[in-house]
Amino acid sequence: MRLGDIHGSAFSIGGSNNTNTVHHGGPQAGAPGAPELLEAVLDLRAALVRLPRGADRSALDAELDGAAGDLEGAEEIRPGLVTRLREALERWAPLVESVSAATALGGLLATLGG
Repeated sequence: MRLGDIHGSAFSIGGSNNTNTVHHGGPQAGAPGAPELLEAVLDLRAALVRLPRGADRSALDAELDGAAGDLEGAEEIRPGLVTRLREALERWAPLVESVSAATALGGLLATLGG
């Protein structure tokens, strides 16, 4: 999975006959903050519970837990966190390709750049 810049448009991520579309942007849309990113990370973490346990899922769980810890109570997103999360989604794309929460998180990350 490779995420680029997306401004005021929609994108889809899919595989295995699954397609998830998330729309971000619009005239009033601003960059999401730490609370929105934390919510997306927690949503993906919760969705992963339904997937089989394995080394890849454990590693992604740990990455998401670390990101959630960095975002909890934060007013701003720490430098490097967006890139770290984007790389995690790319690394474990086969694991999360059918999880709509991954699409939502990917949309936020695309909005934030990094």
